Amino acid sequence: MSKDIAVVVGAGGEIGQFITEALINAGQLVIGVGRSEASNADLTAKFDTDCFRPLIADIGDDSSIEAIAAALDAPVSMVVHSAGVPVAGGVKNVATDAVLNACNLKINGFIRLVRGVEGRLRTHSRLVAIGGHYGFEPSPYAATAGVGNAALANLMRQMNWAYGPQGITAHMVAPGPADTARMRRVADDRAKAAGSTGEAELEKVRSESAIGQLTDPKAVGWACASLLAPEADAMAGSTMFLDAGRRKGLP
Repeated sequence: MSKDIAVVVGAGGEIGQFITEALINAGQLVIGVGRSEASNADLTAKFDTDCFRPLIADIGDDSSIEAIAAALDAPVSMVVHSAGVPVAGGVKNVATDAVLNACNLKINGFIRLVRGVEGRLRTHSRLVAIGGHYGFEPSPYAATAGVGNAALANLMRQMNWAYGPQGITAHMVAPGPADTARMRRVADDRAKAAGSTGEAELEKVRSESAIGQLTDPKAVGWACASLLAPEADAMAGSTMFLDAGRRKGLP
C-alpha cells in the first residue's frame, strides 16, 4: 500500500529539513520541492526513495504547478510551504524589488503549490504555510519577512474558507526568531545599523522572549507533524505561534 504524500517546498532549508524529518517519522512520503538538486542533496543522501523524493521546480514560477502535479501518484495528506525570503534589510533601505520577490515567493508560491496538488487532496488534508513572528509584530528591520508573512496570514484564512467545505483545512505555523544561520544574518544586519555586534543583537532578540530563548527549529517540524491528526480539524484556519512567548498583543 502506497504512503500518503506530503509536499514540502523548501524541504532542504534550515527549518525545512526538520519539517521533512518529522513528517517522514510520521509515516509520510515527502516530496521535497527545490530549485536545484543541491537544495535537497542532504535529504536525498539521508533517506530512501520510499521516504523522500526530490523534485526540481521553481515555486516562484507558474511552471511549478504542472511539475508538482506530475510528481504525484497517491493522495496528498499535507502541503508545507517553507520557502524563505532573502534577508534584505529594513523598511528604510530595502529594495522595492526585494519586497515584490518576497510576496511572489510567499503568496503566489503557496497558491501555485496548492494548485499543483489540488486533484490529490482528500478529507483531512492540510494546507500549511510557515510564516513568522514579524508578520504579526512589525519590525523596521525585517521588511520582507514582515510584509510577506502578514499577507500570508490573510491568504491562509482565504484558503481555509475556500477548501473547508471539502474537509481540507489551512493552517499557518509562525515561529519566532529561530536559532538558525539566517537569524544570525539578520542580527548582523541589525548590528551594522546600530553600531553593535551580531552577538549583542542576538542577545537582544533572546531577551524579547518570555523564556529568553530563540525558537528551536525542531519545534516547527513537531508542529507540522501534529497537524496530520484528524483532531487538528478543530484548528482550521488558525495560526500556531511558536514564538517562545514573544507576543504581547491579544488575540
